[in-house]
Amino acid sequence: MTSLAPIAVALDAPDLETAARWASLVTPHVSTVKVGLELYLRYGPDVVASVRGASRVEVFLDLKLHDIPATVAGAARVVSRLRPAYLTVHAAGGSAMIRAAAEAAPMTKIAAVTVLTSLHDADLAEIGLAGPALDAVRRLAVMAVGAGAQALVCSPQEAAAVRAEVGPEITLITPGVRPQGSAAQDQARVATPEEALSAGADLLVIGRPITGSSDPGAAAAGIAAALRRTGAATR
Repeated sequence: MTSLAPIAVALDAPDLETAARWASLVTPHVSTVKVGLELYLRYGPDVVASVRGASRVEVFLDLKLHDIPATVAGAARVVSRLRPAYLTVHAAGGSAMIRAAAEAAPMTKIAAVTVLTSLHDADLAEIGLAGPALDAVRRLAVMAVGAGAQALVCSPQEAAAVRAEVGPEITLITPGVRPQGSAAQDQARVATPEEALSAGADLLVIGRPITGSSDPGAAAAGIAAALRRTGAATR
């Protein structure tokens, strides 16, 4: 049996039926599907069951929670009933918030988002976060892991530095992954799938290069095959 590629396909679909169809097409090839904030707000918890279907695909619930610790704990407790493999919170919410989320959802990996991949150093200066991006990501990553985060979200350009800081046990998730020749679109800090895995990433978030294809299943299969050909890790 062919192992599944360590890819989380971002199901940023216009409706539930499309999201479920995309999920059914890609799950023979990838380990994970990602449900973002817009889709979750539109359809609620039903979306998780719809994209999971009858498969064993892992669901990455990308809600980027960011509030006071008690509120985030309550939200994490509620969504943990959906059995997501990963749930995102913003690392900028601080250690108490991250710890509250981890304690409220012990069967889910809390993934702390360090610095959004859409941000440049100038954006960090504008919001008052000391940069450059690499330094900010490393500081937030160390803090988040110390507070109980089991996964981190960073751009592939920071993956190697973050891996050196947090060690091998923490799952590194990298958005901003684009196959060679794909447009960067609204991502500022990007890399190819092969580059991201070589830098230490465990799970690659890929959306439009797969879901924007006329055949998302074939696109996912093609990226998975390319990773196998180059000897990149699969699971």
